[in-house]
Amino acid sequence: AVSNGLDIIRIFDALNDTRNMRKAIEATREAGAHVQATVVYTTSLIHTVDHFLEVARELAGMGADSICLKDMAGILDPYTAHTLVSRLKAEVGLPVQVHTHYTSGMASMALLKAVEAGADVVDTAISSLALGTSQPACETMVAALKGTPYDTGLDLGLLAEIAEHFREVRKKYAEFDVAPPGVDTNVLRYQIPGGMISNFISQLSQQNALHRLGEVLDEVPRVREDLGYPP
Repeated sequence: AVSNGLDIIRIFDALNDTRNMRKAIEATREAGAHVQATVVYTTSLIHTVDHFLEVARELAGMGADSICLKDMAGILDPYTAHTLVSRLKAEVGLPVQVHTHYTSGMASMALLKAVEAGADVVDTAISSLALGTSQPACETMVAALKGTPYDTGLDLGLLAEIAEHFREVRKKYAEFDVAPPGVDTNVLRYQIPGGMISNFISQLSQQNALHRLGEVLDEVPRVREDLGYPP
């Protein structure tokens, strides 16, 4: 990947178990790429801000060049985002990139507060592929930050052209485009990552069981508790 031009490798373990990341970090450094080590965000009785800071400190000690705060399910609220990014910047001292999903409807607000707290990079998607279980819209964030100290300098006119291009591309994949388009605040309870919702829907459809999606989503928090609240 690096020899073909990829210069940032984002490395994460879904359980925040840094032992599972050590080899990938070593290999990335040997290949000469930027190591972006990830702290996976979730909410539970044990996942406190101090916990996330401890994971980040371990990753910094293992050779991370930057930290990604990865909110896989889109459950990061704006004020927690501000607190986490502020402390990551102050106490770990590495660049911070924030990744979230729009599922709960809070993502744009969370990114704005993260930017105000000192986030160096935020992940977005072009508007025609954004929102739902995807990322916040790029153009929205560019417009919101225009004329501020955080101005991106990106051209909204060019972004509009990109959005139109991918609006047409998206039509070609309609049969796979099955994730719910709106906001689902129930994700705060079931916490399924944005990229998994469409898989759930596809798998249940193949089993003629899509009508049981609600039951599946109700079961997930119970299983998660039984397993000790993995992200």
